[in-house]
Amino acid sequence: MSGHHHHHHQHTIHREHIHHGWNNALTPALRIAPGESIQFETLDASSGQLNKTSTAQDLAKLDLGRVNPVTGPVYIDGAQPGDALKVTVLSFRPSGWGWTGNIPGFGLLSDQFPDAHLHHWHYDPNLATSVMYGPGGRVPLKPMCGTIGVAPAEPGLHSIIPPRNVGGNMDIRDIAEGTELYLPVEVVGAIFSVGDTHAAQGDGEVCGTAIESPIDVALKFELIKGANLRMPRYVTPGPVSRHLDSKGYEVTTGIGPDLMTGARMAVSEMVELLSRRYGYAPIDAYMLCSVCADLRISSIVDMPNWVVSFYFPRVVLE
Repeated sequence: MSGHHHHHHQHTIHREHIHHGWNNALTPALRIAPGESIQFETLDASSGQLNKTSTAQDLAKLDLGRVNPVTGPVYIDGAQPGDALKVTVLSFRPSGWGWTGNIPGFGLLSDQFPDAHLHHWHYDPNLATSVMYGPGGRVPLKPMCGTIGVAPAEPGLHSIIPPRNVGGNMDIRDIAEGTELYLPVEVVGAIFSVGDTHAAQGDGEVCGTAIESPIDVALKFELIKGANLRMPRYVTPGPVSRHLDSKGYEVTTGIGPDLMTGARMAVSEMVELLSRRYGYAPIDAYMLCSVCADLRISSIVDMPNWVVSFYFPRVVLE
C-alpha cells in the first residue's frame, strides 16, 4: 500500500479534473502512450458534498446528480474499438477519512431502512493493516476502485450510477492493489476514467455505500489489440479474503426461486443476527455488512430454488 512503495508515475491527474457521467465526447484531461502510468487524485463518492463534520441531514440533501465523480478522462494512443484496455492497479494512497451512509431510496434493503444515516470512519492512512473502529466493529482495510471504466460507443451523456459492459461503477471489491483489469474498448482512445474509491467494501455493497474515502490511485495502461471482449475481466494477484479470513465467518442464507429476494433475505437475516447477538442498532448492522460482508451464490442449479449466502467475517467482531 501507499507509503511503502514509491512508484515513479509519468503523469498525475489532479482532483479538479472530474466528470459526473460517461460521455465519449469529453475532452481528455491527458493523452498517454500504452505502457505509461498515471497517479489519479480522487474525490469521495459525494463529490465533496460531505466532509468530516457532515451529518445525516447533509446526506439526506445529497445532490444525486453530483455523486460518483470520476477523474479523467484519459486518451490512450492507438486504442481502437475491439481492443481491450489492460489496467494494472499499482498502489493506493489513502486519505485517513471516509464515510458510510444509508441514502434514502438506495440500497438492497431500502424499504426496511428508509431514513438517512451517516457514519464517519477515521483511520491510519499509512498502514496496509490499519483497522478502523466503526459502530462496535473493527474493519480491516483493503482499498479498491469502485468506478473504473471507459466511455461507451453510444453518444451523449450516460449516468455513472449503473455499471455497464465497458465497466464503470462495478463496485468490485477485488479491483485492489495488484489486480489487472481488462476493459472492452468501444471508442478511439478508449476514454478512461476512475473514481469512487473505497477503503473497504464487502461483495455486494449491500447498503449502497462502502467506506467512501478519497484515495489517490496509481494505474498502468496497456493495450491488448483485437481482444474483442464482451464484458470486463480481471485477474487478482493472490488471495482476496486473507484480510478477513482469520477467524472464520457467520453465514446466513436466503433460499427461494428469485436471486434478488434470496439476497435480501440473507442480508436481513444477518442484520437480525448482529442486532440480537451483538447489540447493534439494525441500521448500523446493515451498514457494517456493506463494508465487510460478502454475498455469494451458493447454488443455482436445483430448480426451482436457489441458495444465496451472506458471509460476515468474525474477525470484525472479535
